[in-house]
Amino acid sequence: MSDWLTAMENDTQASVLVTVALVEGSGPREAGAKMRVTLDAQMDTIGGGHLELRAVEIAKSMLATRDTHARLERFALGPSLGQCCGGVVHLAFEYVDASLKELLAVLRERRQHDSWKVTALDGESASALFDAAGTMVVGMPGQAPDTFSRERATHVAQDGLGRRWLVDPCLAPRAHLTLFGAGHVGAAIVRALAHLPCTITWVDEREDMFPAALPDNVCAAATDTPEEFVAMAPPGGSFLVMTHSHALDQRLTQAIMARMDAGWFGLIGSHTKRQQFERRLQARGVSEARIAAMVCPIGMPGIRNKAPAVIAAAVACQLLMVWEEAASAALATPLRLVPASAPSRRKKRAAIHPL
Repeated sequence: MSDWLTAMENDTQASVLVTVALVEGSGPREAGAKMRVTLDAQMDTIGGGHLELRAVEIAKSMLATRDTHARLERFALGPSLGQCCGGVVHLAFEYVDASLKELLAVLRERRQHDSWKVTALDGESASALFDAAGTMVVGMPGQAPDTFSRERATHVAQDGLGRRWLVDPCLAPRAHLTLFGAGHVGAAIVRALAHLPCTITWVDEREDMFPAALPDNVCAAATDTPEEFVAMAPPGGSFLVMTHSHALDQRLTQAIMARMDAGWFGLIGSHTKRQQFERRLQARGVSEARIAAMVCPIGMPGIRNKAPAVIAAAVACQLLMVWEEAASAALATPLRLVPASAPSRRKKRAAIHPL
């Protein structure tokens, strides 16, 4: 899903990791956006424009001079770069040495788990990776802080001696879609969502319908009992039903309606199909509120083209709106995580505090 993380998995080229550490006012990308830069290539983006051009120049200079020290650079977008955003962006630059390469390899393996990457921006190079319980997964004890804020987005913090640290949450995608149906439209939807911040469980009875290669955020399941995957979906997860059989669509719809903690549910079909399903659901005692929440037809209003790629684009936009609204609602409630590990007997400087 993240080109900056996956594109160089088996590459031996030297690279620099550029992270948006802090945004004051308006900026092209949010804090936490990243890109990887080599002497002859760039993976992902921090927003384009003059800011990105300057960032690439700095990264390539670090590579050319083998400057392995992490650094934090401030860019005033309007006065110094002529960008109309007008805010101030702070970028962190990290030379990907052997230790950071090992950390990123572990981070790739942990893509479905929350991780916190902590990097020293001053003094001796140091970086570490922590899990949601505050346990160090990668790094050297004594070189990384014992405690740091895990309830904030990517930010810069400071320890007791004034040393700055980049605290960078690398969180697993919260949005999950269980997609039933591996036909033309289902395959197009998987392609449309392949690089978006979500995970997909793709279910069909016909194993030969799945492509040989799947995107990193997709898990395929060939099964004769697809209803089981309704029960296995996470609370609040989204569902999309588009199988080869109306009878199977009906069974899956009933199973999804029975889950009171189900999230968004879309059913492919016309207004006529919706009316038929509504009557059957009413006859089985499903509440009017649950039936009204079923999305059928699917896709953004006003898009009438029924080509699989067009339907996929319309549904991808629809899902992004649903997931962004859910993410905004989640942000309104303070994040509560397992406390970090108890401070050791190291000096107080091991604790860092947000700037």
